[in-house]
Amino acid sequence: MKLIFIPFSILGGLLAGLIGQKVFEAIWGKVATEEPPQPEHREISIAKLAIALIIEGAIFRLVKGLFDHAARRGFARMTGEWPGEEEPERA
Repeated sequence: MKLIFIPFSILGGLLAGLIGQKVFEAIWGKVATEEPPQPEHREISIAKLAIALIIEGAIFRLVKGLFDHAARRGFARMTGEWPGEEEPERA
């Protein structure tokens, strides 16, 4: 059953990435008037680049994690099997 979930996970990751990018762009539009700095830009502030990357990474991880968990819950409701671990391992 876990193999059946893989295509859902891949498509969900792509969709979450697109949604995360749109959310980041909306938030960055409130922070600055210019486009977010990218590593390939030559004339940028390292501090501003770091802030943009931190915000973008946090948003992406949040959206992807929430979407992945919701997809797993839906898959489990449809199939009766959870496609992953039941709970975190103890340290």
